[in-house]
Amino acid sequence: MSQNNSDNFIGGLLAGTAIGTAIGLLIAPRSGQHTRKVLKKSAEAVPDIIEDLSTSLQFHADRLSQTTLQNWDGTLERLKDALIAGQAATQKEFAQTAATEPKRD
Repeated sequence: MSQNNSDNFIGGLLAGTAIGTAIGLLIAPRSGQHTRKVLKKSAEAVPDIIEDLSTSLQFHADRLSQTTLQNWDGTLERLKDALIAGQAATQKEFAQTAATEPKRD
């Protein structure tokens, strides 16, 4: 859950930075030609940023999937141990009950 919040924060930070940069460029006291050049360079960088975000999201999704599988395997192992212990306890209880009860003919 903490990792998801961190990912959301980083995504929001990047989006806010991009929006803030664009607004700052639009209201900056530069010539229109210079501002357009800067905006063009920024727009050209967007595919790289999207690719980096995509790679990061894929990495985190893979890691989450791996963690989930590890947790599932651990849960199955604990369940197996609990079932074995319950079976042994039941057999022990049955043996004690059978030994103490009088036999009926």
